[in-house]
Amino acid sequence: MVTCAPTHDPLRPGDPSPGPVGAVTPHAAKALSRELFTRLRAEEEGTARYQQVRTALIEMNLSLVRFIARRFRGRPEEWDDIVQVGTIGLIKAVDRFDVARNVEFSTFAIPYIGGEIKRFFRDTSWAVHVPRSLQEQRIDLARARDTLTGRQGRDPTIAELAAHMQRSVEQVIEVMVASNGYSTECLDAAGGTGHSDDHALALTARLGVSDPALENIENVHALKALLGRLNAQEQALVRLRFGHGMTQTQIGAKLGVSQMQVSRLLTRVLTALREGMLADAPCDDA
Repeated sequence: MVTCAPTHDPLRPGDPSPGPVGAVTPHAAKALSRELFTRLRAEEEGTARYQQVRTALIEMNLSLVRFIARRFRGRPEEWDDIVQVGTIGLIKAVDRFDVARNVEFSTFAIPYIGGEIKRFFRDTSWAVHVPRSLQEQRIDLARARDTLTGRQGRDPTIAELAAHMQRSVEQVIEVMVASNGYSTECLDAAGGTGHSDDHALALTARLGVSDPALENIENVHALKALLGRLNAQEQALVRLRFGHGMTQTQIGAKLGVSQMQVSRLLTRVLTALREGMLADAPCDDA
């Protein structure tokens, strides 16, 4: 990296481009920035000379962007994307900096750069979109949990978190639920539950599915109560027909009645049971 001498003028009249200013060290950039900001304010906005000085300031201070961006290297976002977003913050800082404030440009620019990067993460990193207010409260919740854990030596309860954050229990629960939308897992990704024999199973292979037999269980429980209302002959008829699989003729011979009587009695019992089941079923239009 080349260091500019203090006497070097990075923007000589007639230069088509800023030249070597993009390669100056952070120390040299700091020394030259105040002079260039004074020049920038003296130029008419929109002119070629104004744009030349502005571009020089941006390129000269790109090291600030890289410095802030390094803090976020562990995130899944691409490094180039983070730098580009940070550069937007740098440009905003250049356009809004007032040399009359008597503060270093780096002090003024760092919050702009960091804020732009954090805003990028907030708006794009959530796997599921949740309201921005809940996204911001997720950070407050994490800080409250860390504070209380360090103070108490254990994980805080929801009530303790609510008291510390001065929010209701319902609001804390809402933030907790919203926090689940920050990241998701692919259902086809391999993973395990801690057992050596299932570490390669996809999540879909371990998810529960709807069991059609559950509805039958509910129907059996409802039918059991209705069967208890039948008299002894009717209960015997149902047991022989559906429990033992006997024909109507076989049932008639066992009960001492004709096949016709068995048919009529069976029809009456089944109709009563069907009406009872429908009467006990919840109404969809309710």
